[in-house]
Amino acid sequence: MTVRIGMVAGEPSGDLLAGRIIAGLRARQPDLACAGIGGPQMQAQDFEAWHPMHALTVFGYVDALKRLPSLLGTYRDVKQRWLAEPPSVFVGIDAPDFNLRLEQQLREAGTPTVHFVGPSIWAWRYERIHKIKAAVSHMLVLFPFEEEIYRKEGIPVTYVGHPLAGAIPMEPDRAAARARLGIDPHARVLAILPGSRSSEIRLLAPRFLQAAQRLLKRDPALQCVVPMVNDQRREEFQAILARHPVPGLRCITAQDLHGAQGERQAPVAWSVMEASNAVLVASGTATLETALYKRPMVISYVLSPWMRRIMAWKSGQQRPYLPWVGLPNVLLRDFAVPELLQDDATPEKLAEATWAALTDEALAARIESRFAALHQELLRDTPALAAQAILEVADGAA
Repeated sequence: MTVRIGMVAGEPSGDLLAGRIIAGLRARQPDLACAGIGGPQMQAQDFEAWHPMHALTVFGYVDALKRLPSLLGTYRDVKQRWLAEPPSVFVGIDAPDFNLRLEQQLREAGTPTVHFVGPSIWAWRYERIHKIKAAVSHMLVLFPFEEEIYRKEGIPVTYVGHPLAGAIPMEPDRAAARARLGIDPHARVLAILPGSRSSEIRLLAPRFLQAAQRLLKRDPALQCVVPMVNDQRREEFQAILARHPVPGLRCITAQDLHGAQGERQAPVAWSVMEASNAVLVASGTATLETALYKRPMVISYVLSPWMRRIMAWKSGQQRPYLPWVGLPNVLLRDFAVPELLQDDATPEKLAEATWAALTDEALAARIESRFAALHQELLRDTPALAAQAILEVADGAA
């Protein structure tokens, strides 16, 4: 009997994860049928997209409110399809606001559900565990410490590793990355990553650029490279750069590196991280990518007063449960790299911490060693482990 899998991924990161999982599933079940909401990585694995991935992609609360009618229409459509013809198993990839609601409806109707990428209940709103328990038949988690959380709550769980650990080389090649980017192999290079959202660039880029100005006074030969996810973000960044000019700074997108055809598949930020001596980075997945490239970094983040109020209202918390914000520090349970957040994210403090990351060779060696051990811990055959767990849930239901 053909295994039918319903799947929803709503962001590029989820599409990438889901594409690899579908490949793992097909390796075990070649006649698999997979349909739902997804993007190009999933469609490359013969996924039937009822709606495109960007149907769920929203940027912040205001955008979500504006697009609420469209989001509700998409939700009703896929729910009705799967209630009418239940899949063997439903797999929600991240997008917890959409997927957990859908998973609960489908599970109550008898369809087993798997959720991949646990919400960060270890940092914000632990009470979501009750919704997860009602909605999810089996959790797949990225980080080893998450297993204990779900087991303690009686939720079946499998640690499958982080797919980035398999995609990023254990031993980065700085010289090759510099050759791709046209950077002097002997230069001191700072990668600057102010985020991928407009709000992040607006709040962080001025501080990062002013920090870079201070660093250039210490080392006029310092090369600053800024990767951008697309041309729109680059235009936003360059408007801020015009107000805070940094001599010699390069701002690049994938097209600058790959050409219009995009021969290379790795994100442009990865080449920039690999080529760098240190990274000044917005808190988020990019901090984990930087750690996997074994680079010293300074993590920063700033929320507007309005966003801070909304988050405090929505979560009932003024700050995360943990003392760390950056993923490398969360995973290592230590301030392995500096975090400068909110009022501490001044150009002066950012410049001082970044100068140490750029110039302290003993510090760089210690960080490289700790991040190499972290890389090994996260390295698993994620597609195979996830596929095995999903098919076992489907078989158990059958």
